[in-house]
Amino acid sequence: MEKKIFKLLKNGTCYIPEFIGKKDILVVQNKIYKIENHIDESVVPDLEIIDCSGKIVCPGLIDQHIHITGGGGEEGPGSRIPEIMLSECLTAGITTAVGVLGADSITRNISGLLAKARALEEEGLNTYIYTGSYRIPTATLTGSVMSDIALIDKIIGVGEIAVSDHRSSHPSLDMLKAVASEARMGGLVGKKAGVVHIHVGDGKKGLEPVIELVANSDFPIEMFVPTHLNRNRTLFFQAIEYAKMGGNIDLTAGETNETGYAVPDALKLLADAGVDMDRVTVSSDANGSIPAKEGCGPGVGRADELINDIRSSILSGKLTVEQALKTVTVNVAKVLKLYPKKGVIRPGSDADILVFGKEDLKLDKVFVNGEQFVNNGKVQKWGRYEEKWHG
Repeated sequence: MEKKIFKLLKNGTCYIPEFIGKKDILVVQNKIYKIENHIDESVVPDLEIIDCSGKIVCPGLIDQHIHITGGGGEEGPGSRIPEIMLSECLTAGITTAVGVLGADSITRNISGLLAKARALEEEGLNTYIYTGSYRIPTATLTGSVMSDIALIDKIIGVGEIAVSDHRSSHPSLDMLKAVASEARMGGLVGKKAGVVHIHVGDGKKGLEPVIELVANSDFPIEMFVPTHLNRNRTLFFQAIEYAKMGGNIDLTAGETNETGYAVPDALKLLADAGVDMDRVTVSSDANGSIPAKEGCGPGVGRADELINDIRSSILSGKLTVEQALKTVTVNVAKVLKLYPKKGVIRPGSDADILVFGKEDLKLDKVFVNGEQFVNNGKVQKWGRYEEKWHG
């Protein structure tokens, strides 16, 4: 079936992610061309019209922490989690995914991570990756964090470097400074974000290594992105103080209230504490392993936990639509220096668009770079190796 060059999304209630009311959005190939109160359907020939009446229209979600090649492995070869499939991202509203290697840099590597990112891109998803892994010296592709970031198009930073975790290399301040220095220079030379994405575990020091790094170096605090900060309550309150210092903080979707804070509750607490919510992001940790709990084995992080937590934040009344959407769209795009190409709906930005039901916030449609992948909540285009079962 021939793809339409021109698409017109009509009468949607638009959050870009700021609320702008009912608008028409004209998409030309893979870009947003025009946003107006009314766009005449007769102006453009061979136009595909998508009725968004009674729907919410917003930017696609950016997931800055997802194990696209699979996580796990800490309980032996049988615990290695398979690679993620395209449909898992699409049905979660994720239009841009940033892949991480994680703890296992023995049976997995950066070249495999890069290959998977390119495969997902061929299937239609926007993808980036971090070089590196939990431990220092960290896994790389070229032998250098700096060269990886500067020279490899998809590599936008280093991570997830682990601190306060028994699986980390227990890096010293000097070791963290060395990694940060390479990320900083690689970012400058390659015109990339050059972020240091930091896994913070349940260890006794919590966020202290990151705070010490910022306090005892000249690196801009914005280049560090500590994640999993809602995993326990002590760590969460350290995160509040870190955010008030000007730092970026990332929460993990799917967390429960048993030991930490679920995302809707965490976001409300951050807002009530006076944290600058433009510095707050949420990611899925999808395809990563979830520690075993009493009576059951380890679990697997799901991509749709991200959209579920954002939906719950809104439906519970803890956040407005705009506040919740920012944590998975424009805030992430700015941290990763993908803005204004990603994370917003505006003329010239990529046409990564979600359409939700207005009352229940159920995902209705997904467009990635102007191409429709989900309609009426059902996948329209599957990944290459999903077609056998679904195509």
